[in-house]
Amino acid sequence: MTSPADGSRDPGALTGAGTLGRRLTDLGLDDFARDVWSRTALLTRRASDFSDVFDADAVDELLSRRGLRTPFLRVAKNGTVLPESAYTAPGGVGATISDQLDDTALWRLFADGATLVLQALQRTWGPVGELCADLGAELGHPVQANAYITPPQSQGFDDHYDVHDVFVVQIQGSKRWLVREPVHPDPLRDQPWTDRRAAVAEAAEGPASIDTVLEPGDVLYLPRGWLHAARAKGEVSIHLTLGVHVWTRYALAEQLAEAALAALRDDPWARASLPLGADATAKVLDGVRERLTETVALADPAPLFQRARRGQGRPAPLGPLAQLAAVDALAPESPVRLRDALEARLEGARLTTRVGWLDFPEADLPPVARLLDGEVRTAGDLGLPLAGRLLRAGVLVPGGQ
Repeated sequence: MTSPADGSRDPGALTGAGTLGRRLTDLGLDDFARDVWSRTALLTRRASDFSDVFDADAVDELLSRRGLRTPFLRVAKNGTVLPESAYTAPGGVGATISDQLDDTALWRLFADGATLVLQALQRTWGPVGELCADLGAELGHPVQANAYITPPQSQGFDDHYDVHDVFVVQIQGSKRWLVREPVHPDPLRDQPWTDRRAAVAEAAEGPASIDTVLEPGDVLYLPRGWLHAARAKGEVSIHLTLGVHVWTRYALAEQLAEAALAALRDDPWARASLPLGADATAKVLDGVRERLTETVALADPAPLFQRARRGQGRPAPLGPLAQLAAVDALAPESPVRLRDALEARLEGARLTTRVGWLDFPEADLPPVARLLDGEVRTAGDLGLPLAGRLLRAGVLVPGGQ
């Protein structure tokens, strides 16, 4: 795969119909996985029109009318994150919680050159949440979103790296990006750039791998560990970062080790006290290593991994009033479907999801299994008692949602 000198790609015919190929790059999932994923930065010009996802009006709505609280916002200027007390205040009668966003204070800070960072935007702005959910389902890794609103000619953060992959989506204005290769490739979540501050500062003095200006619709993909800094040009810049919190082999090893240790808890030999004497540990260490190796070989980390994976995300929104109406009006012809982003798995007679687990009698297992394809069914196809149970559990939603 070749690219122009600045790291960009001109969009061509789409090779994938998913969110990745339709909105963020001109590559299908297979090509992206083979040539780009976790390997190199990728700049795609005019990837998509994101006006349906986020814009300046959304920023003003969130900052001034939604009653947001910290930590849904942080504020930074010249590489320094400002204290929350600089931009929060009680919300007045009936809303006296002290850490609500103060729009007047935010305006003054923004006018003085501070960058506003709307965090966890997938929880507060529906279209961004849908984009994150779709991308996360396609990639198989959880996705969250922040928005960075930077005044003209300003910079919020110095050179740094993230411990998750990011898709930078330019929404409004323009921003110059300087991107450099990692000083610590593939950092884990507990290995932030501040642990290597000196190496990052030294690398920032060298030439950039990518030196480019992002315009609205451009998308820049950066694997975790890649150094970057950005400065707004002559107008307000708004960009989204879609953070992909990748699962790693190390994370799987953690789950495997945890499963093995859980098994050793039930092993009387492992629970036994060490012999007396100063050299007792040295005498039994080889035996412990051998028993642990055997236990790791037999351990099944899948249940722990799936539980951790479910805990990394949230199911699609569920409206209580619409759900109650669906339960009350349930009839054989009522359309129903599996709620999105449930991470539902049928293991034997148990359905595990992000909203809990349910056990089923043998007769209900075939219709439950059919639900996992996500297609719309009728309540009569499932059986009214089963459909009603799953609606009340928040596993099914009305088919029109």
